[in-house]
Amino acid sequence: MIVDYHMHLRNGREEIAHDTWSVGPFVEAARTAGVDEIGFTEHVYYFKQTRTLWTVPFQTERCVYDLDAYVEAIVQARERGLPVKLGLEVDYVPGREDETRALLAPYPWDYLLGSVHYVDGFGVDAEPRLLDEVGVDEAWRRYFDLLARAALSGLFDSLSHPDLVKFFGQRAAAFDYAEIADAVAQSGVAIEVSTAGLRKPVGELYPHPDFLAACRERGVPVTTGSDAHSPDVVGRDFDRARELLRSAWYETVTVFESRRARQERLG
Repeated sequence: MIVDYHMHLRNGREEIAHDTWSVGPFVEAARTAGVDEIGFTEHVYYFKQTRTLWTVPFQTERCVYDLDAYVEAIVQARERGLPVKLGLEVDYVPGREDETRALLAPYPWDYLLGSVHYVDGFGVDAEPRLLDEVGVDEAWRRYFDLLARAALSGLFDSLSHPDLVKFFGQRAAAFDYAEIADAVAQSGVAIEVSTAGLRKPVGELYPHPDFLAACRERGVPVTTGSDAHSPDVVGRDFDRARELLRSAWYETVTVFESRRARQERLG
């Protein structure tokens, strides 16, 4: 089984297009790439229904789309027999767990990805950069502390690009992944093996092999994703993702339906 569980619905001009017609090209691209099933995971901060969660301008300025229209587009595509799952990429906001849960509860999600893009108002992969504000070692500490809280919040099914803090290629000295791997294992959530990092300044997969190995030792399940914002990226570099997974002795990938997980043999 090969799944691409991280993508953002766009039209042929790479514009946000939350409609059923935009789903088809992603499905066709998946078939060409040998991907069995795809899942759409739009950024939660694009939706006006979630406006009260955000304080960072990058997020507040984007809350203009209708969450119901997005959900309806994916559900209708699924009802037409297309191999798609309904997901959402949800930024974790500490202290707002109950509000986040209540906002998302009415919708028929197959899974929710948890992400950390901002820490204390500073961007992990954007300006103003957390790295510049607090230094590399402290940025890594704060990022992984927040990622652990996200895992343990019970809000999510998988953690997307779980070592995003390496985005710019700057790394903490001798970082030990044991603590974050322990938290993820305790939470029961999966982690995402993402090919997106190959297209970023760091130029490598998420997560680092040592992080993935620590998770494997603790029985943490995995998902796979490309973070595609256009159909041509669906399933891109998945040979590299499978190579990384097998190097850590993973044999299965997680498949979600109605927020219930099962393991399928890795393709």
